[in-house]
Amino acid sequence: MTAVGIALAVVLLLLVLFLVSAIKVAREYERAIVFRLGRLFPQPKGPGLFLLIPIIDRMVRIDLRTITSVIPPQEVITKDNVPAKVNAVAYFRIVDPNAAVVQIENYAVATSQIAQTTLRAVLGQHSLDELLSEREKINAILQGIIDEQTAPWGIKVSIVEVRDVEIPQGMQMAMARQAEAERERRAKVINAEGEFQASERLKDAALVIETHPIALQLRYLQTLLELGSSQATTIVFPAPLDVVSLFLRRHGTES
Repeated sequence: MTAVGIALAVVLLLLVLFLVSAIKVAREYERAIVFRLGRLFPQPKGPGLFLLIPIIDRMVRIDLRTITSVIPPQEVITKDNVPAKVNAVAYFRIVDPNAAVVQIENYAVATSQIAQTTLRAVLGQHSLDELLSEREKINAILQGIIDEQTAPWGIKVSIVEVRDVEIPQGMQMAMARQAEAERERRAKVINAEGEFQASERLKDAALVIETHPIALQLRYLQTLLELGSSQATTIVFPAPLDVVSLFLRRHGTES
């Protein structure tokens, strides 16, 4: 092989190596942040095929998909001085790839740390009852604060959900006793309301009987009819006082 052929082969090899190192592909959900001689290239590359200058350009891949960050359990003291252990989950994504690379060293770790400190601070401003019953309101507050703090990094926090709230065993027993007492109170109130309504109906019935005495006789006959349909062998039924007094007067006259 001549010197010209060797040189041509070397050139072709270098060209192939150049193309292999220069041609890059970014997926649909990826963007490539390019630094040319240390300076940030204005626009991210991708998706699709693009070229880089070997040695001169350096690339950092950024994933634009939503990231799920589990916030570890945090020890918090609620506004009413109840200790609790709370964990949560945050969903965020990158909306400005350049800022996510240039403005912060590790956006995922930084977002997680911000979420942890915000979780402790916000829950410390609410009582235990609010933490248990107003979960959606607290989630919205957390999302707003974390999103505002991570916005300069090109991060958009879409959802923050408080998942589990653990309280001491003694507090759980106290809450169970409180709930039981509340159920008993409501049962007594409902029972008293029923008694009151029944007494009102009895009063109305007494007024009707006072106005229309024949209604008492009709009720008496209805009672006898109900007793007659009973399967009991012995039936004791009341007799009206006027009938009994009439019978006693006749019996006294005959004697």
